[in-house]
Amino acid sequence: MKLSKVCELLDAEVLCCEEGLEGEAKSACGSDMMSDVLAFVKDQSILLTGLVNPQTVRTAQMMDMKCIVFVRGKRPEDPVISLAADNGITVLATNYRMYTACGILYANGLFSEGADKV
Repeated sequence: MKLSKVCELLDAEVLCCEEGLEGEAKSACGSDMMSDVLAFVKDQSILLTGLVNPQTVRTAQMMDMKCIVFVRGKRPEDPVISLAADNGITVLATNYRMYTACGILYANGLFSEGADKV
């Protein structure tokens, strides 16, 4: 799924790296615990979270994620957005809660790698 479609489905605002919207996402995950993302997530393209600190961007960078979607109307401060921009990570913000945002993406064909292996 194109990141532009993710943006459209979640009625999201682009906070940085709009040029990344033409990129493809093959999977997604939702978590506010970056330790879980590091421990359990593999091959995810999009991170949905409500955690708006630099650690979120660092985690996405380490996991080679293309996009962070901040949920629940959360907006990171400028240093966090700048860090994402410096690393070429597209940042979106949506008013949807994480459960709803993940459900919308799932219902439209964006899954989590190995989701059926839980």
